[in-house]
Amino acid sequence: MTIIIYVSSISASLDIKKKQSHIESILSSKKIPFETRDIASNEDYKKQMRRGSGGNTIPPQIFKGEEYLGDYDAFENAVECEILSEFLRL
Repeated sequence: MTIIIYVSSISASLDIKKKQSHIESILSSKKIPFETRDIASNEDYKKQMRRGSGGNTIPPQIFKGEEYLGDYDAFENAVECEILSEFLRL
């Protein structure tokens, strides 16, 4: 299953943009395939993200297929603790 990152292309928050970019950069550098889904341009993606994450509305949110894995803080913790593969269920 594919790693899916729900992002927002029109966020006014620089912090959110940095977090989204950081996740994409880490996954790319480790050659982990992923798909980004822009909740700003697709209402269905926004609904999927909210439903799957228990109502979390602030991107980035990370999934493996339909399974919710966590938000940016959970991802960053996995990177720092060197357990990214386990976090991503690889």
